[in-house]
Amino acid sequence: MPGSRLTGQDRQHIAAWLAEGLGYAEIGRRLGRPASTIMREVARNGGPDGYGADRADEATRRRSRRHKQERSPEPPIPDVGHGRDPRVVKDFTRSFTDLLVEQGMPRMAARVMACLYVTDSGALTAADLVKRLRVSPASISHAVTFLEQQRMVQRERVPGERRERYVVDDDMYLQSLVASVQMNGALVAASRRGSEILGAATPAGARFEATAELVALVSEALQRVVEEWRQGASARGGGRR
Repeated sequence: MPGSRLTGQDRQHIAAWLAEGLGYAEIGRRLGRPASTIMREVARNGGPDGYGADRADEATRRRSRRHKQERSPEPPIPDVGHGRDPRVVKDFTRSFTDLLVEQGMPRMAARVMACLYVTDSGALTAADLVKRLRVSPASISHAVTFLEQQRMVQRERVPGERRERYVVDDDMYLQSLVASVQMNGALVAASRRGSEILGAATPAGARFEATAELVALVSEALQRVVEEWRQGASARGGGRR
């Protein structure tokens, strides 16, 4: 299966077909694998003239064992006071990350967002995120840049220090709705302009007009929801920090 690991039988086929003089592309086609996969497999296991299925299998097992031994133990989940079960928090964080990815957020940005969101303080430094997510500082930097552009997090200086920390916006989803209303307004205006240019009586013009009517209704509903939420938050003494 493409994407899965090569099996012992796959390696037997590779060895036999190499002996027949077949190229990587043809071997890959027969196995349903990219030619690059076959090339890497052969290159790291003796090359075209020295490749052996059994030896390749054993080398793969040794590499797998070595990688498992070198992998550092996963650090405990911090911020799990208040009687929380660390395993339950960890599972929820993963499922929330997957949900953000399904909604279109890049995986690394989703991991950072979920990590910040389940933290009571809502704020972590780059070093904190590197330790918790076990990724490179560059990965954190790229993810935070994306989240800043989406107005989901902001930077602030750690009190009394030169370091920065990243702070999640408690009203992230409110800001997202407000941004949606603004974007919808631009779409309504453009659709109405398209209807005028193309002619409302034409199929293309009618299509734009229908789009404008629908999006305008959605925007009005969203705007009402935002206002109702703000009024409720104000009455409760909530809202943004």
